[in-house]
Amino acid sequence: MIDSYSFGHIVINKVSYENDVIIFPDRVQADWWRKAGHKLQLVDIHSALNEIRPNTFVVGTGKFGIVKVSVEVKEYLEAQNIKLYAEPTEKAVKMYNRLILTDDKILGAFHLTC
Repeated sequence: MIDSYSFGHIVINKVSYENDVIIFPDRVQADWWRKAGHKLQLVDIHSALNEIRPNTFVVGTGKFGIVKVSVEVKEYLEAQNIKLYAEPTEKAVKMYNRLILTDDKILGAFHLTC
């Protein structure tokens, strides 16, 4: 469960993070970084997707929605029958918290700044 989010800061299960994160069902990968910064590519998430084979993938695209999900990622997720939600991080946090109530195979990736 994500306890709170504000620009540059997220609290997950009472632990505070100030860098981008990937949330797995059983752990948080802190200091997540994308190869092209504000463009989400398959290389940035492929190992995480293979690790848990999620039903749902929630992407927080930043406070102002600057991170863009590549066509490559969208096509891959569609081919794998993984539902994608990509929204500005504040909205994505709320969506993630709602979805984890009914989906135990959810992966979340959150950009905390711009």
